[in-house]
Amino acid sequence: MACALVFNRRLTKTSVCLLSLLLSYVGYCALFHADPLMPPVSGDPAPSCNRRLPADGSCASPPPSAVEASRVKAAGGPPSIALHARSDTPSPPMGHPKFGNKKLPNAIIVGVKKGGTRAVLEFIRIHPDVRAAGTETHFFDRHYDRGFEWYRASMPRTLEGQLTMEKTPSYFVTKETPHRIAAMSRDTKLIVVVRDPVTRAISDYTQTLSKTPDLPSFQELAFRNQTLGLVDASWNAIRIGLYALHLENWLRYFPLAQIHFVSGERLITDPAGELARVQDFLGLKRIVTDKHFYFNRTKGFPCLKKPESSGSPRCLGKSKGRTHVQIDRDAIEQLRDFYRPFNVKFYEMVGHDFKWE
Repeated sequence: MACALVFNRRLTKTSVCLLSLLLSYVGYCALFHADPLMPPVSGDPAPSCNRRLPADGSCASPPPSAVEASRVKAAGGPPSIALHARSDTPSPPMGHPKFGNKKLPNAIIVGVKKGGTRAVLEFIRIHPDVRAAGTETHFFDRHYDRGFEWYRASMPRTLEGQLTMEKTPSYFVTKETPHRIAAMSRDTKLIVVVRDPVTRAISDYTQTLSKTPDLPSFQELAFRNQTLGLVDASWNAIRIGLYALHLENWLRYFPLAQIHFVSGERLITDPAGELARVQDFLGLKRIVTDKHFYFNRTKGFPCLKKPESSGSPRCLGKSKGRTHVQIDRDAIEQLRDFYRPFNVKFYEMVGHDFKWE
């Protein structure tokens, strides 16, 4: 109609149509308060998706204001859907259970009982790149029939770049274990904590005696005939100390370079030095150093210094450092004679003299 009226006044048809469109546009802006020709005010988010996009490529919405959040809460909406995390909200700690994945271990402390395995585990797990199962899983010697998924589920969650570990000291003397670990991964790194086999056997007996007070004497169990010096190698406390024989079984499945031996004696006198070598073996940066340790004279072995988040230092349990049962000197010398050829062979196999004399 506007076109017709203006056309009667001899304006061109094109001019009339343009004027009509302009008037319609002004009316639309007046009705809907639109301001499309004005640039966004500084500080207001632009309507377009000009922010960093999330991984799925969708447009990221701005975080709600406090008022909006309270409205959603009052309406009963689920926070996980209705609310977006604010950029200034602190992230949960790295050890938070929702982070990381459970993986089969990269390294295992496989032995030996009463050698110092618990100390090595507690010392190495303060490294930020190590996560370790707190309890002995006994997967490869007792629970192998449960399968690797059960084993994986017993591991802690780890982040990318972190090492998963566990320790079960009976693995070293269990015949089937090397083959089973190799079936999991031939790249698994193995740690063996060894100790003077005579001292280890006495410590083993002392622990058992604390749980079974009516146990026969050490000499009765250690010897078939002490007068003749015949040692009973079938007794588990004696058998464990035959390191050379057990190592032969492991070398059928793993190269020596993949097995690291920790000295139980040096772990007491120089824990930082032993842990430095363990970290090197595992390919870790040397973070656990002498600043982490102090020597507990009451217990007779090193403890971890008090962490900032704790009110007391971390020492091993009451069962660690207990006084050994007194054994007759002659019995000790007979056991040393028995172990000597096995020790010499072990030194030759690993290329190190542990000086157990």
